[in-house]
Amino acid sequence: MTLAQQIDLSRTTDITPSGSDYETVRQVIEMLTLDYQRQPSLEMIADRLGQSPTQLQKTFTRWAGLSPKAFLQAVTLDHAKRLLGREELPLLETSLELGLSGPGRLHDLFVTHEAMSPGEWKARGAGLTIRHGYHPSPFGLALVMITDRGLAGLAFADDGGEVACFDDMAKRWPNADYVEDLDATAPFAARVFHPERWSAEEPLRVVLIGSDFQIRVWESLLEIPLGRAVTYSDIAQKIGQPTASRAVGAAVGRNPISFVVPCHRALGKSGALTGYHWGLTRKRAMLGWEAGKG
Repeated sequence: MTLAQQIDLSRTTDITPSGSDYETVRQVIEMLTLDYQRQPSLEMIADRLGQSPTQLQKTFTRWAGLSPKAFLQAVTLDHAKRLLGREELPLLETSLELGLSGPGRLHDLFVTHEAMSPGEWKARGAGLTIRHGYHPSPFGLALVMITDRGLAGLAFADDGGEVACFDDMAKRWPNADYVEDLDATAPFAARVFHPERWSAEEPLRVVLIGSDFQIRVWESLLEIPLGRAVTYSDIAQKIGQPTASRAVGAAVGRNPISFVVPCHRALGKSGALTGYHWGLTRKRAMLGWEAGKG
């Protein structure tokens, strides 16, 4: 995480003539980046800088677009991923190294920001064999990924983007074993894009690989009828998490089985198409294609 990723540079017009706001923000960022293991509270930071907690909160949030606490959580999460991933520390040791009181706080950090537990994040597909292959589709070249239990991934590549498309999907489950197998994936591609082969008597086998929260969101997408659309807040209500619209949006964006699990039918609060991982043009094409089939 870099300062550029966290600071909204358009806010620099708020700088005071003396530059005191900038100096405050600089010191807070430095403190949280270097001293994250102490997990300093807003009150501790304010006391060290000789400011009131309320004023410090307002100044930092106005400049950075997030609170000191949220910035500290982002720094802590980055280090947690390093310790669990590259350094392969156990959950308890990782928690203590980060200055957290125990695995429970580490769990809460991951669930809040990654919608999965630390253990689920660390496993990342370990023990899975995923077969894959590219096939033509109405929406461009489709990357189909399967396990021995069914369809696990469906993505789309623009011309020349096959490698990038595969890498984007593979990083979701970096510990899985990948085998190119067009013969194995072809039957799935044939069924997905041919409505005449959609049948309740012979359902397409789908395996959702993700956290409990993500899977609940993805399962709710499967309940959206053809030709209909819902908002992220509708989905949040549906899964019993009415205040989790932002987390729902993140989970929708992480849907690994595009089109089949119809994340293209999820809209922003205003009804706008909003973003789509495989491009808004493709999202419009999918909605139009479905309208023609309805």
